[in-house]
Amino acid sequence: MAKILVVDDEVGIRELLSEILRDEGHDVQLAEHAAAARTARNAARPDLVLLDIWMPDTDGITLLKEWSAAGQLNMPVVMMSGHGTIDTAVEATRIGAQDFLEKPIALQKLLASVKRALQKSVAPARRSELTLTAFARSGPLRDLKKRLEQIAARSRVLMLKTGPGSLAELVARSLQAPGKAWLDLAGHGQPLAIEALEQASGGMLFAAELAALSRLQQKNLAFALDRLEKFDLRLVAASAQSIAELAAAGFDEAVLRRLSETSLGAPGLAELKDEVPEIAAQILTHLVEAGEVPLRRLSTAALNVLRNQAWAGGYAELRNAVRSLAMAALEEEIAAEEALRLLAPQPSAAAQALPLDLPLREAREAFERIYFEHHLQLEAGNMTRLAEKTGLERTHLYRKLKALGVPLGRKGEEQ
Repeated sequence: MAKILVVDDEVGIRELLSEILRDEGHDVQLAEHAAAARTARNAARPDLVLLDIWMPDTDGITLLKEWSAAGQLNMPVVMMSGHGTIDTAVEATRIGAQDFLEKPIALQKLLASVKRALQKSVAPARRSELTLTAFARSGPLRDLKKRLEQIAARSRVLMLKTGPGSLAELVARSLQAPGKAWLDLAGHGQPLAIEALEQASGGMLFAAELAALSRLQQKNLAFALDRLEKFDLRLVAASAQSIAELAAAGFDEAVLRRLSETSLGAPGLAELKDEVPEIAAQILTHLVEAGEVPLRRLSTAALNVLRNQAWAGGYAELRNAVRSLAMAALEEEIAAEEALRLLAPQPSAAAQALPLDLPLREAREAFERIYFEHHLQLEAGNMTRLAEKTGLERTHLYRKLKALGVPLGRKGEEQ
C-alpha cells in the first residue's frame, strides 16, 4: 500500500489518523511539526502527505510553499484544519494541494480523500529554478524576499548593487512570474526585436553585470526598458560598479538614471557566509527532485567546507559546485574530502617541481615560499587562519612572509 506522512501538532489526531490508515494497510509515518515533516519527507519520499495548517513553528501553507518552490511538491498533499476558511482552501489548492479536510475529520471523508489523492497522480512539475521562497528558515533571505516583494509591487525595474558572491540571479528568479519567459540580455548577441519582447510577454529580463554588456547589449537593454509596460515585462539589472564608474566606462547615462530610480543593496554570499550551507542544501534538493543528479546529501563537514569558500562567482558558482559534487559522488553522502578535492586550488607548477638542485638554504626558502603562497591562497588571504594553520605567531608570520617576498595584498594586510 501507500506510504503516508501525517503532519499534525496534536498527538491525539496523529495517533487517530495513524490507526485508521494502518488499518487500511498503509505505511504511516508521523511528524509533530514542520521541521520533522521536512526530514521525514526527504528521507521517506511519501506517496501522500496529510498536512495540518496550524502548527507552532511553521504553518502548513508556508511549508507547502517551500516544497513547491524547491521542486518537492511531487506527491499529493491533503491539507487539514479545524479553523479553515474558503480563502485558505483556495490558496492551498492554488499552491498545489489536492484536497482540504475540515476537523473533526469524519472517517469516510478521510478515506475518500486519501483514495482520490492516491489515484490522482501528480503531473511532473515543469522545470523551474530555485527562488527565495525555498529559504523560509533563513532570516536574512526572508528579509531580502520581503524587500523584493515591496519593490516589485511598485516598480517593474530593479537595479541591484551587488558585492562579492552576487545573488543577482536568485533575486531575479524570485521575481519571475511562474511559467513565464526568462531573457538573459548578456546571452543575446543580436539586436533585440519587438517579436522577442512579444514572445517574452509577462516574463523577466535579466542582466547579471551591467559592466559586462557589450554596446549592442546595452542598446538592447535601453530598447526593452522603453517597452516594459507594453509587454508586461520586469527587468532586474545588477552591477558591482557604481553608477559613476559605469558612466565613465561609456554606459548611457540616461539609461543608468532610469535603472537607478529603484535600487537595492543586495547581500552577497560573502555577507551570508552562515547561510551558505542552507543555500547549498536547497540547491542539492532542487537538483535531486528535478532528476538532474542522483539522490545525494551533503555531510555536515562538506557543508562547512562550502561555508568557508569565498564564492567570488556568486550563486552560479555555488550551484555549479553542488551539481558537480552530486554528479561525481559515489556514495549517497558527500564527504568533506570530496568538496575539498573539487574546491581546493590546484598546486602550482612550482609546487609540483620543487628545486632539488639548489643549496639547502635556498631550496628551503623556495619550499617555504611555495608553502606559504599555497596556504595563503587556500585561506583567501586571511592571516588569522594562516597563523593557526602554520602554528606561527602573527608577528613572526608577517616577518617570515616579508623575508620570503610573499606578497600579501591589501586583504591580507587588513586581516
